Amino acid sequence: MNRMPVAIVSLPLFIMSASAQTQPPPPASAPPAAESAGRAAFAVLPGRWIRVQGGYVITINSVDADGRLDASYANPRPLPFHTAVATSDGNGLKLFFELRAAGYNGSTYSLSYDAANDRLTGVYDQVVVKQKFEVVFVRSKS
Repeated sequence: MNRMPVAIVSLPLFIMSASAQTQPPPPASAPPAAESAGRAAFAVLPGRWIRVQGGYVITINSVDADGRLDASYANPRPLPFHTAVATSDGNGLKLFFELRAAGYNGSTYSLSYDAANDRLTGVYDQVVVKQKFEVVFVRSKS
């Protein structure tokens, strides 16, 4: 058996295999600029927000990179939110909160952050009594 043809046929396969192993890995993809800007925009949300109509309180402790809020509600006793999220739509920040505690059963707040006035404005949908209310929350200074 002649080994020379086998070596000639194997040489290109060896070269291709070696070159594939020495190619640099593709660059890691950076998050889009809009996504990074959205994350930075979330930094204004933590704080204690007091509803002008009634004194109800939303406390936002933190916001993760995906917009999930570590937040609670008080009326006047603390209640957990079933859902608490923030999104950035390019024009501003939107917040959505859902309560499922007794007496609330799916009532929601759909709010927008008003950067010029540092407040949250929007609609409270009280599903139990089937009413919607325009609401404003201002940041507590204390």
